[in-house]
Amino acid sequence: MRPDRLALATALILTPVMGLAQAPIVPTDTVSARLDAIGRAPSAQNIEVDIRKLVSFGTRHTLSDTTSNTRGIGAATRWIFDEFSRISNACGGCLDVQYVRGTIKAGEPRIPRDTEVTNVIAIQRGTVDPNRYVIMSGDIDSRVTDVMDSTSDSPGANDNASGVAGALEAARVLSKQKFAGSIVYAALAGEEQGLYGGRILAEHAKANQWRIVGVLNNDMIGNSTGIDGITDKRTARVFSEGTRANETPEEARQRRFTGGEVDSASRNLARYIKKQARHVPDLEVMLVYRLDRFGRGGHHRPFNDAGYPGVRVMEAHEHYDRQHQDLRTETQIDGSRRVYGDTIDGVDFAYAAKLTALDAVSMAAIAAAPPPPAGVKIEGAVSADTMLTWQRPAGTQAEGLAGYRIYWRATDEAQWSNSVYVGDVTSHVLKNMVIDNWFFGVASVGTDGSESPVVFPGAAGNFGGY
Repeated sequence: MRPDRLALATALILTPVMGLAQAPIVPTDTVSARLDAIGRAPSAQNIEVDIRKLVSFGTRHTLSDTTSNTRGIGAATRWIFDEFSRISNACGGCLDVQYVRGTIKAGEPRIPRDTEVTNVIAIQRGTVDPNRYVIMSGDIDSRVTDVMDSTSDSPGANDNASGVAGALEAARVLSKQKFAGSIVYAALAGEEQGLYGGRILAEHAKANQWRIVGVLNNDMIGNSTGIDGITDKRTARVFSEGTRANETPEEARQRRFTGGEVDSASRNLARYIKKQARHVPDLEVMLVYRLDRFGRGGHHRPFNDAGYPGVRVMEAHEHYDRQHQDLRTETQIDGSRRVYGDTIDGVDFAYAAKLTALDAVSMAAIAAAPPPPAGVKIEGAVSADTMLTWQRPAGTQAEGLAGYRIYWRATDEAQWSNSVYVGDVTSHVLKNMVIDNWFFGVASVGTDGSESPVVFPGAAGNFGGY
């Protein structure tokens, strides 16, 4: 931060212009130690075992065999269901393991015949607010060069056995604890054919009125050496859209005058995940301000389309010779041999464990914290002061809520750089802070010091469902 901005921010916190006769007591942070332990818990060995098992099914193409016990997507899906069930048995039945299915009709893109797409989910119910959810997903299916080739071997070791293995390992880690909100570990099918599994689960969530705080789509978390020749074992990328996909024309018109182009719920979820990376040893998060990789897609998109906050968590450097390729070796002009295919030797299991830890601490932090504030509004045009208001949740949703923290940053800053805890109130005036010069947001704070993601005011930043 520039010295002038730092001085202003410090003055705003330390002087009476904040409008606080007596500053409220900030809750003691007892959640960080818990998150530190979670950030060290995922096992590279467990992830390797799971990836090898998923690779052993030969192909997991959406249109592959569903009846064999040893080959095809049917066998892989049933194994995932059984593995989630084993994890549930180990925690005394704490996971509700389900199939969530849908039939995709012939004629849809890349679907030549009516095809049942089957997801596996394991729900860890919250103890206080069970209808509030955070979801971690990976993709079951795999493919080779021809997206319609459902018979050739398609190991899909990194794309995306790594994501499914991460969801399984996160379940092993987090199922040992209890959280206020619910956590869903999801293995989604039909991704390569058209993001069908995500669409089916998003529809399921809508039908069951889930209040989703975030979807963390893990798609390729195990490759630490990219086609650019860079080996990076300490960086994860998180992709997020800047404006809501289901924004109405009127909301877009309002946003033009009030801002919010880089403050959708998905974007602030991404910032939140970056903040939680401090609990994972030797890991940094690169925020990418884009829905997904350039011109490409992933399974968070159907949730974004439905209005839910969702991001893509993945490796920092991709290796395209290991994605969507027939298994082969080609001799180059210089006589060298170039190997293609998404095989097990291309996966860095320790790196995948780090990214799994990032998901685990982020989900634990969200599930432990109170729900994000709803109905956040802001006023302050042609005024020296800025006023924020929000709604306090009712009933058991408010259990464990201590109060609220207001955040602000300069309009050209990427991260929330300043904050003040204002206590258990539903409005606050920031004296002598001109609304035009800053972006503002509000987060809920728990009695254990946990915090929700920051909510930007108005429809542009609304997390929805609250």
